[in-house]
Amino acid sequence: MTCLKTLDVDYLVLEHLTGFENYKYSALDTSPLSIYVLHPFWNWVVQFCPRWVAPNLLTFSGFLFTVLNFLIFSYYDYDFYASSPSHPEVPAIPGWVWLLAAVNVFLAYTLDGIDGKQARRTQTSGPLGELFDHGLDSWTAVLIPVCVYSVFGRGQHSISALRFYFCLWNVFVNFYLSHWEKYNTGVLFLPWGYDASMVATIIIFLITSVCGHEVWRFTLPGNISAGVMFELTFYFCALASNLPMCLWNVYKSYRDKTGKMRSFSEANRPLVPVLVFLALGTLWVTRSPFSVVEMDPRCVYLATGTIFSNICCRLIVSQMSGTRCEAFNWLLIPATAAVAASLLLPTGAGAEMSLLYGLTALALVAHVHYGSCVVRQMCRHFNIYCFKIRRHDE
Repeated sequence: MTCLKTLDVDYLVLEHLTGFENYKYSALDTSPLSIYVLHPFWNWVVQFCPRWVAPNLLTFSGFLFTVLNFLIFSYYDYDFYASSPSHPEVPAIPGWVWLLAAVNVFLAYTLDGIDGKQARRTQTSGPLGELFDHGLDSWTAVLIPVCVYSVFGRGQHSISALRFYFCLWNVFVNFYLSHWEKYNTGVLFLPWGYDASMVATIIIFLITSVCGHEVWRFTLPGNISAGVMFELTFYFCALASNLPMCLWNVYKSYRDKTGKMRSFSEANRPLVPVLVFLALGTLWVTRSPFSVVEMDPRCVYLATGTIFSNICCRLIVSQMSGTRCEAFNWLLIPATAAVAASLLLPTGAGAEMSLLYGLTALALVAHVHYGSCVVRQMCRHFNIYCFKIRRHDE
């Protein structure tokens, strides 16, 4: 018990907790797919959920399905060569794995869609639920796309591990901008691309389970492979829809004086840590003496996604509590040290990989510790349970 108390850190200050007390959920979903298809389906599904089931339990269960997918693909396709024709010595991923992956994503997406509805059914809506939901979503931003990469693999019909690294950053930046947008407007404008990408992921996994990964070995006019096609789709959706709408909504909030009306420097303060981390990570993967992203891309993706999630969670805490966002994340210190040692010191390939594995382990432990401590602190403050609905007589 003493050890647990020692490990329990109060990351939230009084200003955060006071802000959470006054928080009101405000979101706008204009996606036709969400409005006319998904929400009616979720409204039907949630009726079968017992009222004693806590909404956060649904959220966490959905997250665990994405973690399960990541672990399964790590076992069957750690280096992303199972679908590559240039590496016939690597066994192909079994069809049942693709089917299970599709089912897991469907379950995760459905549980993520009904948790808020369950909260309203049970009258347990509150800031903890939204923070828990979006915090875990920021971590799945790396877990799900990495599994999709196994569909195409590293080879002539796909893209390199380095190019997929930047595809991940495209996902990260778009996710982060949505919360930066809310930090300044006070409203979470749900992007259309999220629903479309989740449905597309399920369909891709189902097709692969039936037809095999060979079905994606085609070339479009202009020598565009299936992997390149999806890479271009990532960037096009970001540049054509999410980024312009995000900037427009922020501009409109200043024009109409409906947002937080922060100064230019304060409005863009949340962008500092994520841009610094983007520059730092890009420096490492492009200048690595032993091409760290080619040696172990999965570990690079996991470390990057975990540190990004930690930065994003702190932004979510700030925008929900109405407090000033942090301009620095302490995980940038060990990340900088690892990059500097890798690029400046005369180390070998083994030493560079040790730096990567050490940074990944530290990021995982630190992020889990941060998340669990914040949840416990909010539960204590609001006198609630995380995974259990408190009875009225309590």
